[in-house]
Amino acid sequence: MSNAPTVTDPDTANADEIVLDVRNLVVEFKSGRQRVQAVSGVTFQVRRGETLGLVGESGCGKSTTGRTLVQVQPATSGAIDYQGQDLTLLKGRKLRQMRTKIQMIFQDPISSLNPRRRIKDIVAEPLVIWRKGTKEERTAKVREMLEAVGIDPDAAGDRRPGEFSGGQCQRISIARALMAEPDLLICDEPVSALDVSVQAQILNLLADLKAKFQLTMVFIAHDLAVVKNVSDRVAVMYLGKLVEVAGSDDLYREAAHPYTEALLASIPEPDPDHISDHKALTGELPSPLNPPSGCRFRTRCPYAQDRCASEEPLLRELAPGHQVACHFPVGPLASGSASV
Repeated sequence: MSNAPTVTDPDTANADEIVLDVRNLVVEFKSGRQRVQAVSGVTFQVRRGETLGLVGESGCGKSTTGRTLVQVQPATSGAIDYQGQDLTLLKGRKLRQMRTKIQMIFQDPISSLNPRRRIKDIVAEPLVIWRKGTKEERTAKVREMLEAVGIDPDAAGDRRPGEFSGGQCQRISIARALMAEPDLLICDEPVSALDVSVQAQILNLLADLKAKFQLTMVFIAHDLAVVKNVSDRVAVMYLGKLVEVAGSDDLYREAAHPYTEALLASIPEPDPDHISDHKALTGELPSPLNPPSGCRFRTRCPYAQDRCASEEPLLRELAPGHQVACHFPVGPLASGSASV
């Protein structure tokens, strides 16, 4: 569905091709007298024109990562370089100006829209805040964006969010995000609150808009089946850490981390006689207040050994563009890798 070329190895990309460079990102929250790390040393890059899928179950830190990318949630440490500028060092007006090029689509499309304002005013707000264009130019821009997302501006302009369905509200949210003409779009589970039939419409819409407006995207979701359809590369996250990063097709064909294998096993198959080769995930997600020693996934991993409890696995490359943080990887790539 994505129109960008598949990206296999961002580490070899030219500096001009890297739109977003996240290094050792840490995000902590206070919980009583304790501090919990929602994001623990995450590092990744996003190249111009690609869609990076960020996937994991609830509580893994993926939404916190997305919110930190736009500095809605400040980082505790680490760097977020957007086109050579570290966003974690920006404050006030400079940060606000940079945010015009990085927009976010939130998970709940209805609560992200002001229920007391009319649709035409909600969509026009970015231009009003930055005093861009005349009133007539803003009106024309609102019409253009609403039409681009499949909303009739004449029928919808004077109505309020409560008069629309969830899918329509998400389309309006996307129109608002595009008004500032961003380069980078952060999509925080934009279809998880929608019916399956509406999900397909929004995913197709995002693919079309990405091509039309030459967008780079970070697409956050908990559903690997959804992520596969929109992403060039996929980063799998577990309990605050990245455990596997690979091209979309490679990840589905040659998953190397047991957690990724478990996520693939959770995807429903339309064939009742289908028997999955992947082992299903068991057990509860550990508390981020007290994560397991060594590998954080070891308490739920069917392949865990003594080394997993004493030594934390680091991301390493098993194949070009395919990284995994596991001492004992699984799947087709495992036989050709030496545990290090």
